[in-house]
Amino acid sequence: MTTLAKALELRSKKLNKVEMTKASKNVMDVYTQLEDIAQAGYEGLSKEDASYFLKCFGLFDKGDYFMLRVRIPVGQLSNEQALCIGDVAKEYGDDYIDITTRMQIVLRYIKIENIAKVLKKLESAGLTTFQTGADNPRNIVADPLDGLAYDCVVETKPIVDKFQEMTIENSEWISVLPRKFNTGILGSLSNSCNIFGHDCCFVLANKDGEFGFNIFLGAKVGVQARDLDLFVTVEEAPIFFMALLEIFKTYGYRDNRNKNRLHFLLQDVGLENFATSIRAESKINFASSGQTLVQSQNIALGANKVLQRNGKYAHKLIVPSGIFSGTDLIEVAKRAKSFGSGELRLTYDQNIYVIDIDKSTLDAFESTTIFAKYDKFNNIYFNDMIACAGTKTCSFAVIPNKEDAIEMANFLNNEIAIESGMVRMNWSACPKGCGVHGVADIGFEGCKAKNDEGKRVDGVHLFIGGRITREAKEARVLHKSLPITEAKYHVKSLLQSYVKFKQRGETFEAFEERYLSQKYSYQALGFYTKINYILNEKLELDITLELEKEPKTYKKENLEIFNFGLKLFKLLTDEKRYVSVDNEFEIVLKDARKITRDEVTKLNPKVPKKLSEVIYMMTDNNKKTRSAVFSELLVLLKGM
Repeated sequence: MTTLAKALELRSKKLNKVEMTKASKNVMDVYTQLEDIAQAGYEGLSKEDASYFLKCFGLFDKGDYFMLRVRIPVGQLSNEQALCIGDVAKEYGDDYIDITTRMQIVLRYIKIENIAKVLKKLESAGLTTFQTGADNPRNIVADPLDGLAYDCVVETKPIVDKFQEMTIENSEWISVLPRKFNTGILGSLSNSCNIFGHDCCFVLANKDGEFGFNIFLGAKVGVQARDLDLFVTVEEAPIFFMALLEIFKTYGYRDNRNKNRLHFLLQDVGLENFATSIRAESKINFASSGQTLVQSQNIALGANKVLQRNGKYAHKLIVPSGIFSGTDLIEVAKRAKSFGSGELRLTYDQNIYVIDIDKSTLDAFESTTIFAKYDKFNNIYFNDMIACAGTKTCSFAVIPNKEDAIEMANFLNNEIAIESGMVRMNWSACPKGCGVHGVADIGFEGCKAKNDEGKRVDGVHLFIGGRITREAKEARVLHKSLPITEAKYHVKSLLQSYVKFKQRGETFEAFEERYLSQKYSYQALGFYTKINYILNEKLELDITLELEKEPKTYKKENLEIFNFGLKLFKLLTDEKRYVSVDNEFEIVLKDARKITRDEVTKLNPKVPKKLSEVIYMMTDNNKKTRSAVFSELLVLLKGM
């Protein structure tokens, strides 16, 4: 603990404003006064209640209404709870529901006078909104088919129930942490809940023949959790969890809100010292890590009909961007009761599973009106799409987001129908990253961009290469500040290469790892999508710069530039730039064609002189003056 104490001592002693607000009153006093607040309206709502305390109970003041987060541990909803939430949404929330990446439900448009009524109605169905916001242990996520799927080794819901008993609605743990605390627990072989993306990650592992969990800690936006080199058994998991929370509560930083997550404490003290402190706090000498058993993306991602271990089926309803309604939740719950156990499972990718459907009634379930309504979204683009709240309901958002994600998916499905495979496209409306774009196959982060006329429009930073299988890996930026109207064509180019070169059944993640990132630099891929957008959409030439099935792996920008330049010259003029070139593109041989900067335009009048000059710079026979970096070319191509 000495190392932790020293790290805390070195940080600023000045408490941030939120910590001072937290010290101003007892958070539970605010909860007991909710009926009074509801009756008094906004005149009875203090500034500190609205800005902080009510968030501890899932209530977020949006000005004219409140947003309410409903805690759904590991996404499991009983039939009674689903019907209750649906009724509340219809009666008090404009019939609107959001399904979130924390496998819980958000209600919106709750009037202040209805707050107490809503909470009482939810409580009557065994639902709580406690600790779904502010500095608290947030909703815990797991495999949506926990305890059902064939690849589930350890059922985690009983463990999470113990976590909840110790922390939720326990006044000792409400609003005592320095910052929010996200937890994921995976008892399955495959990753269906972004298991490496939380402050605390329990990851299925085996140690000396016993199944339990390896611990990974410290994820935040843009950073994946790191291996603590510590294994806990099923029985030890609650003890470890409480020891971790106790340490974070005691030694976590309370000065700079932007640097108070667990990640920063771990960064300062080191994982080894932190593991030692955990053992001391828990009084258990936890074993070193075992074999991590996460093998692949989950059957819950990409598969809509899953055979359960009990011989029954789980059927997924695709909910675009997680936008749902109370009316539809009630209907789904009723159909779930008619054809199965009535229980629903929410997923990390904002969809819903109806579980325990008998094989004999599958066809009847698929014939229902509610199934047909959402089955039309059953394609590769909607199946695994995630989008957080946008400008319509979030004050931090930069773009509409949910609508953008849906429009993109529809566009791609019309342009490139892909029957098999998997593409995870995640949308975040701002840098906060609530849409977990950083681990997507293709990720979008909302921003403002300039169009060809120089006007500010809705845009995205475009990412590729995120991974969530055997190990987690953050995606890399392919393009910054693309207008959304242009971004869809860049994605189209990437998916065209996926269709052309993917192996049978290969996911985009595996394709990117095997082919794209191995064969080409990210700079080359960025140029590839940009030039195809210009050729096909701006100039309407119906010409595409193709990637190669077995390209030489140069991974040097100057060589990739020269290679692309030669191909473009041939595509646009139907002539070779040089009679011959050596195998490594290092030396241009004799017979160099003497051309001018507008040669391509002379040979093909449809090509603007600006593009002709770019191709000249890419293929200049003088290596010293030939373009060596793609960024230079992308600047020249702007506005073409």
